[in-house]
Parts: sequence; C-alpha cells; structure tokens
Amino acid sequence: MCGIAGWVGAGGGNREILDAMLKILEHRGPDDTGRYLDGEAALGMTRLSIIDLVTGQQPMRSEDGTVTLVFNGEIYNFRDLRGELQARGRRFATRSDTEVLLRAWEAYGPACVDRLRGMFAFAVWDARRRRLFLARDRVGKKPLYYWHRDGLLVFASEPKALLRHPAVGRTLDLAALEHYAAFGYTPAARSIFDGIAKLPPGHTATLAGGVLSVARYWTLPAGATAARPAPREELLGRVRAEVRDAVRARLEADVPLGVFLSGGVDSSVIVACMRELNVGRLATFSVGFGADLSHDERPYARAVAQRFETEHHEEVLEPKAADLAAAVVRYVDEPFADSSAIPTLVVAEATARHLKVALSGIGGDETFGGYPRYLGVRLSEAWARAPRVLRAGPEALARWLPDSAGSRNLGDWARRFADGAGRPMPERYIGWTRFFDAQALDTLATPALARHFGSDVEAPHRAAWAGRRDGDAVDGAWRIDLATYLPDDLLTMADRMSMARSLELRAPFCDHRLIEFSLTIPAAAKLEGFRLKALLKAAFADVLPPTVVNRRKQGFMIPLSRWLRTTLRDLVDDTLAPERVRARGLWRPEVVARLVSEHLAGARTHGDRIWTLVVLELWMREYLDGRGAWRLT
Repeated sequence: MCGIAGWVGAGGGNREILDAMLKILEHRGPDDTGRYLDGEAALGMTRLSIIDLVTGQQPMRSEDGTVTLVFNGEIYNFRDLRGELQARGRRFATRSDTEVLLRAWEAYGPACVDRLRGMFAFAVWDARRRRLFLARDRVGKKPLYYWHRDGLLVFASEPKALLRHPAVGRTLDLAALEHYAAFGYTPAARSIFDGIAKLPPGHTATLAGGVLSVARYWTLPAGATAARPAPREELLGRVRAEVRDAVRARLEADVPLGVFLSGGVDSSVIVACMRELNVGRLATFSVGFGADLSHDERPYARAVAQRFETEHHEEVLEPKAADLAAAVVRYVDEPFADSSAIPTLVVAEATARHLKVALSGIGGDETFGGYPRYLGVRLSEAWARAPRVLRAGPEALARWLPDSAGSRNLGDWARRFADGAGRPMPERYIGWTRFFDAQALDTLATPALARHFGSDVEAPHRAAWAGRRDGDAVDGAWRIDLATYLPDDLLTMADRMSMARSLELRAPFCDHRLIEFSLTIPAAAKLEGFRLKALLKAAFADVLPPTVVNRRKQGFMIPLSRWLRTTLRDLVDDTLAPERVRARGLWRPEVVARLVSEHLAGARTHGDRIWTLVVLELWMREYLDGRGAWRLT
C-alpha cells in the first residue's frame, strides 16, 4: 500500500517539489519512500509494507531501466499471475506483487489490467517511448487524481499532494459543487478543485506527445434475459463459495489481519469465512455511541466475536465528534458529507494501534440487496400502478406526518415516498438518494451561484440504470449504487479514513468477480420473502448467531440528527451563522436559517442537508481561506 505522486512534461519540477508532494502523503505509507527523476518525468511513492517487506521497494524498474512503476494497492492474484509470467520466460528477483505488476506490464502492455484482481492505482513511465500510463481498479477502491495542461501532467493519490506542485491552483469547480450539494460527494471524474480530475474506476489513461487519452476497460455487466434459475440450495452454496473465495483472496499478507466488525451481516460473514479458512489470530474492532443505544451495534458485534473467538476491541465515539468532523475534512481533501466517515475514522484509529491490515464489509449492501430503499422500490412500483384516486388520500397524509413519527424518521421517509410517486423510475429512486433535489437547490443557491448550476448530475445514475436485468427496477437500483454511491462515497471514505491512520482496508464484497456473479442473481432471489439480504443471510445462517441474522438493517452511522441539536450544536451555530453564509455568497442565508431552525425545533429532519453545508464551510476554511476569507464573486 502506497501513496504515489509524480509528473511527466517539460519543466515539471525538481526533487524538492517531488519531496513536498511525497511528504504530505506519508500517512499512506510511513515505512519507506522512493523517487525516480529523469528530467522529463518524476515518479515517487511512500510505502506501507504489507507484502514482501524487504525487497518490495518502489519505484521499481525494468531490467533494462527503461520502464519505471509506482503502484498503490494490492494484487490479490499475484501468485497465479507470477506463475503465468514465469511460464512465458519472465524472471523474478522479489516476492512482491509490485514486481508481478511490472512484469505483467512488460508482457501485456495496457491489457495487463484485464488480468488483475485487486485494488490498485498505478503509473508506468516508458522512457523509451516517452509515454506515461495510468490505471485504476475496476470498482474504485484506490484513488488517482491528476492535473493536465500544456503538455504537463501531474498525478497523485490525493489532491493535497497535487496542490504542492506550483502549477496546480486552488480554484473551486462549481459543477462539482453542484454534484456535492445534490449527493454529498463529488462526481467520479471531477474533483472540487477546478482542473484536478479523477481517473474514474475501471479506466486507464495514456499520455503521449503531451496528449492525454482516457479509456474504460471495465464496466458493470449488463443484465441478460433471465435463464431458468438455479435450485435454491445450489444457489446458496454458490453464494457461500463465492464470498469465501473473495475473503480468501484478501488474506494474502506478511502481517497480521483484523476485521471492522459492526455487528451487521456483512462484517459477520467475513469473520465467519476467515474462521472457515483457518485464520489463526483474529482481532475484531467495533465502535459505539455512548448512551445512544439506537445507533449502537456493539452488543451484536460482541455476539459475533464470542461465537468466533476473536480478540475483540471497542471504542466509544460521542465525546470526540466535533473534533473528528474537522479531521475528516482534512483527510478527504474534498467536501464529503457522509457522516459515517466519523465512526470509520475512529475504528480505523483503534485498529491501527494493533494492526496494519483489516477487512471490511463495505459493498455487501450493494452486492446482495441490503438497503431498505430497495424494498421501497418494490413498493413504489406497485403503488405507482394503483389508481390515482386511491393514492391521493394516503399521499396527502404522508406529507403531513412529522418527520420524527415512529422510528427512524418515518415521517421523512413517508413524505419522500409520497412526493416521488408521480415520477418515473429511475428519477424516483435517484431522488430518494439526494440531499438537495434540483428544486431545493434552486431555492438554496444565490443568483450568483445559480448561474453556474444546471449540469446533469444524474447522468451516471441513468446510465447504470440502463443495464438493468429484464427491466427489473430493483436490479437497476443497485446498479446505480454500484456505479456511483459505492465508489464515489463509500470507497472514498474507506480509503481516506483508513489511510489517515496508515491502515490498509480490504473489502471482499467489492471483489469485481463477486459483483459480476451477484448481478446474475434475480432480485427476487436476493430479497426473497421481502427480506433484505435474504440470500446472503440464508447462505450463512448455520454459522452466524441468530440475533445477527434476524436483526433489522442498521447502517454504520452516527446519530447525526440528534447530535446536530446537542453535541454538534456549537459547530452548526459557528459554520452556518447568517453573516458567515452571506459573506460566502453561495447560499441564501434565510433558506439556511430556516433549515437549521426547523431541525433544531424538531419540526423537520434536515440532518443530512445541514451536515452538507457545515462540511462545505469547514472545507473552505481549510483549503480556500489561506489568503483571506473566500467568497463567490
């Protein structure tokens, strides 16, 4: 695991600039640092040693010295690939997956990415051909940012490293800001900084003669017409075998392994598989939220830890929340409004005190149908077919329910369901996942900002929806999440929060082979009996504690709405004070004030919306206010 940085192009810089870029990436790899400079090109890395601790140093060069590689990530099938390359006459001097990747590049060129199973972002400089090649893994587990202008390309694992290069400026990308306001994260191919782009998941890029070309090499397989379904017992066995194989692939390491154990099904399944695979010492780590038992999963995590005899560790979060919010902003580099980043950072810190590598259940919900909104899609499709006269009364009632009615803000969800009933899919589903919809943004944005809004922030969602199986709306919904929410939110969060503590995090449910297999399973089988993750639960029901299998879905999140009224109240008052909002020139102060007052009074639940605005203000202070308070002009 590494942080990588460098550039290609005349006048790109010197060793001092490369050193500055690498220095700020030390948290991604404190064990080693390496550099290569040849005048036109510079490549560097900071390394967290996981595999081949002694001879896996980078940058790594070909035997003739013409090809240089820097690589962030892990290639899980490197042993098999090494055997394949040895059969072709390639020789190896180390036991590292880095050398396997270099030899694969020499043998297959850009097509080497098709043979890789793992998480990766890497750069290859071919000095003979004067070409730079960049690649990012299929699902987007490892990040790669770049800036390209006038023949110069600068790249790095994080934006903060790019900002250390004198050619790269700090200008706000207002199209990315619109996407952030809509979904709480920036889009796949852009960053919040104008001119700094992301290489999207499943893409490569080649710089030759100063010209950059970006190409896709993998996408979610389109759903085919359903064949005759396999017998249920056969399907359950296949699910268990495929999940176990994804876990097995991620056990390759020369250091001990642990697990982020939330007490939910996904992380519990990973622990069960590791025991089935005869992992010896196994440590598990959980986080709780003080007296708020509605969001505390520690009792379930303890049951799993006892069942599988792990070394279990717990952390309690609440007293640290305000300080951690600012830390998240510094580590992500971009505004990022998923409040789950806070507990993720806490559990990463707890784990890193003991280990360098941990496994996580991220991706299980998207792969096997774990979000309540997937059941909402089924209900919504049936509801939309009902006569309008029958829908009118219940929909009107839903709009009058207080947000706090029932558990889990039932009123808020009922209103969202009712408001979307008249819209077609996938707009209805996308609307459920937005923090601010287009109408709300029109109301929120100042005229100066509104002039820059209007980009199609939902285009990637509709493109993913188009590949759905047999026109199935539920299949389309989790394709949307696999293509957008998983890489751009969850995996971004997992990478930044774990690497902030020099911890490598592996996600078996994000294995591209497992995802491809899961998309061959009909939605009715995954949600059998109108039950979330029914197939995955049934596949592991004989080994998991019944309390874990039968519990309702609970996300890995803080009690944000309550904390904004209590623990984080001072932060809200500071960041969203009317005079401060007015000075920025982005949002209408009266609209922000209404959101805050309604939330504090309990009249409406605006937790995610308020947090989106709070985080943006914290980010602007950290990244834009260096020469005085930034404002939109």
